Amino acid sequence: MPTPPTAPPRTCVATVSLSGSLTERLTAAARAGFDGVEIFENDLLASPLDAAGIRARCADLGLTIDLYQPLRDIEAVPAGLLAANLRRARHKFALMNRLGADTVLVCSSVSPHAVDDDDLAAEQLARLADLAQDFGIRVAYEALAWGRHVSTWDHAWRVVEKAGHPALGTCLDSFHILSRGSDPRGIEDIPGEKIFFLQLADAPPLAMDVLQWSRHHRRFPGQGGFDLAGLLRHVLRAGYTGPLSLEVFNDVFRQTEAGPTAVDAHRSLLVLQEAVGLRELPPPVVPTGIAFAELVTADADPVTGVLAALGFTRAARHRGKPVDLWQQGEARILVNTAGAARRDGTALAAIGLESPDPAGATRRAEALLAPVLPRRRAPADAPLEAVAAPDGTELFFCATGHPGLPDWRADFEEGERVAEEPLLTHVDHLALVQPWYQVDEAALFHRGVLGLDARESVDVADPYGLVRSRAVTDPQGRVRIALSVGPAAGDDTAHAQHIAFATADVVAAARRFRSAGGRLLAVPANYYDDLAARYELPDAELETYRDLGILYDRDEHGAFRHCYTRTVGRVFFELTQRDPGYRGYGAPNAPIRLAAQHDDRTR
Repeated sequence: MPTPPTAPPRTCVATVSLSGSLTERLTAAARAGFDGVEIFENDLLASPLDAAGIRARCADLGLTIDLYQPLRDIEAVPAGLLAANLRRARHKFALMNRLGADTVLVCSSVSPHAVDDDDLAAEQLARLADLAQDFGIRVAYEALAWGRHVSTWDHAWRVVEKAGHPALGTCLDSFHILSRGSDPRGIEDIPGEKIFFLQLADAPPLAMDVLQWSRHHRRFPGQGGFDLAGLLRHVLRAGYTGPLSLEVFNDVFRQTEAGPTAVDAHRSLLVLQEAVGLRELPPPVVPTGIAFAELVTADADPVTGVLAALGFTRAARHRGKPVDLWQQGEARILVNTAGAARRDGTALAAIGLESPDPAGATRRAEALLAPVLPRRRAPADAPLEAVAAPDGTELFFCATGHPGLPDWRADFEEGERVAEEPLLTHVDHLALVQPWYQVDEAALFHRGVLGLDARESVDVADPYGLVRSRAVTDPQGRVRIALSVGPAAGDDTAHAQHIAFATADVVAAARRFRSAGGRLLAVPANYYDDLAARYELPDAELETYRDLGILYDRDEHGAFRHCYTRTVGRVFFELTQRDPGYRGYGAPNAPIRLAAQHDDRTR
């Protein structure tokens, strides 16, 4: 692993990766902490600012312009076409001088006029570099994965090497390299000074045309399936000292606000730099449990009625705020009635994460650009820092009962006595619904900031589309958070969040809830007919599940039994009985649950 330099490498983002006007993109990049930008030609052409104005705006923001791109279809063409290309290039180089950019990206040709002749390509690129040198500009030649004749990084490098021009080097783009399955180890043989630029993009593994894959499905580092850390190590070993730049475009980023996207982008580069030893960050402090989940509501009665039927006790009340602590075993729910009434009813607003080092966890979050939330507290209140997750959920770092550290429970006055032998023991997992444009950002946030492991994405059939879900968890499974995004923007049931409680006897817990007046979600009889076919369960057990609406799943490590309450506002509860080896969340049953919730809402 490289030794961390005294100054970390500069970071850069292409304007094509952000939305809005060029001025808005530049402002977002600067505020997120980037050092420079790539100016995408279309963004410049659409800007009311001229080149000198853009240069001045970047200078005011503290940004350098590290690349101008792209020049297309330049090399290996007939002489008449080359003359036109050089004329076009001369105009662009003059523009770059006014812009203050000294490196231009030239993509390998996709023109039907280009011929398969490396000698001709090298000769014409050298002529282009001669012209560029007159303007004080360098030419970075990049292999497009769909290039007509040059489509791999090593082929592009051979052409550059053959040209042998000091103003001609190569640009390496992780997407074009890794999407083709190319071996990047040979990059280490390129002289570092001939790697003029490095562009980084991740992507999920997809079986599709590489051009469409590139234009619609690129992601920031850590949000896809590419080994960007491995690629970056090869580039660094070659001696590359230039900026780390993001060139990412997809169907999401150009539709969402530039500011949060730029923060997500810069966070991804910080995590990547840490992974390869280029930047030292406060180490991750992995949470060790769920201290509490906080529900915010204007009317506490519906949700507290459900909690009481589940066996929870109002164990304490905050000394200075309208917040009650409901507890059963180590499962704690805060019910907060402060503030204006929520239009969408009861909602999960905050999570307390058990942490062995709350201050260290906060330092890590700040270093990775997570906003630390201001907190109004009385002088006697326990110091409790909170940061905002991408979806706005407040995350508190807690040390419940930890010797020598403040305990958040000290802010509460004791209420009713908690049962000593609870049926529900702790929070098994939480499910947070993300805005459709933030699910990848959320996964990177929970992995990078909190140190949780991200599982593979799962697509679940909803009656009106697909629900995409991805779980993050600590290695021991003490913290499990399922991040999901659904298709039905106007449907509360598709976007409800939920809290799952663990129990050693889900049948007893369900029966107690029902006998206390609680209503469990009704499951169609067809499900149990199918369950009898899939698993050889005793008739009495199957009939009990049918009666209570209990769902069943099994893998090679164990079984999972679970059932659901009806939804209150935007929250519902799940009772789970998990065999020790089972690591899932009952995903095969999710379509049944979603359909039942739709039906329940309709009725």
